[in-house]
Amino acid sequence: MKFDLHCHTKAGSIDAKVPLWRYIQLLKAQGFDGMLVTDHDSYRGFRRWKASADAAACGDFVVLEGIEYDTKDAGHFLVIMPDGIHLPVLRLRGMSLATLINVVHQWGGILGPAHPFGTRSSSAMFFKAIRQNPAICHQFDFIEGFNTCETSHANRAAKDLADRYGKPCTGGSDAHVEAYIGMAYTQLQGQIRSNNDLISAIRQRRITACGGAVRPFTNKARHKNAFYAVWGFQAYNRSLGVLYSPLRKHHIKKLCVNP
Repeated sequence: MKFDLHCHTKAGSIDAKVPLWRYIQLLKAQGFDGMLVTDHDSYRGFRRWKASADAAACGDFVVLEGIEYDTKDAGHFLVIMPDGIHLPVLRLRGMSLATLINVVHQWGGILGPAHPFGTRSSSAMFFKAIRQNPAICHQFDFIEGFNTCETSHANRAAKDLADRYGKPCTGGSDAHVEAYIGMAYTQLQGQIRSNNDLISAIRQRRITACGGAVRPFTNKARHKNAFYAVWGFQAYNRSLGVLYSPLRKHHIKKLCVNP
């Protein structure tokens, strides 16, 4: 089955422009069998779609529920939880990578770094948490080896990282606008009809291929690694993390996970 495992929707990500029903329409037209919704620190896009009349109209196309989580010390991570497991703490950015790993694994989920060598403001391999403790990579369940919105060099480095640690690679478009939808894929063996199926397929290394096309160079991409963009985003992320800290700690305590 052919999936896009990194998708952003208008209802769930503040910087995305495409409604989920349109995402489905475009992927189906390009021969995809399914997608994983990975909005930023939010399940809103998936849940609004699931509660709408559009959900019954997608036929055999599979829409699964994930999240792209903003850690405080290691950038963005794609998280896939088992069916029926909805943890409020995953909607509160700012956990450390170590705490995120503990939470996700304790509750049966899997995770991996999104675009690990991509945009410096949000890509794992540019953060001290990993540079100072590279062994933490052994705890990842997968690595995003191809991302349409990153350079060919960054994607090659991501695949090399996966090879180094013996991790399966996923591919995703990371599309926020229509132009990039369908430009990346992950090919999986077997029937994938639920989050549990996807988790099992990744754990059992039933990913047969991932890849796609890198998007054309844009003026926006020229600035994304500039000093002001990197530190501006990190300051924004840290500020929100601090704001959410009391509520996040409360939820972590309820989960009996060491922060």
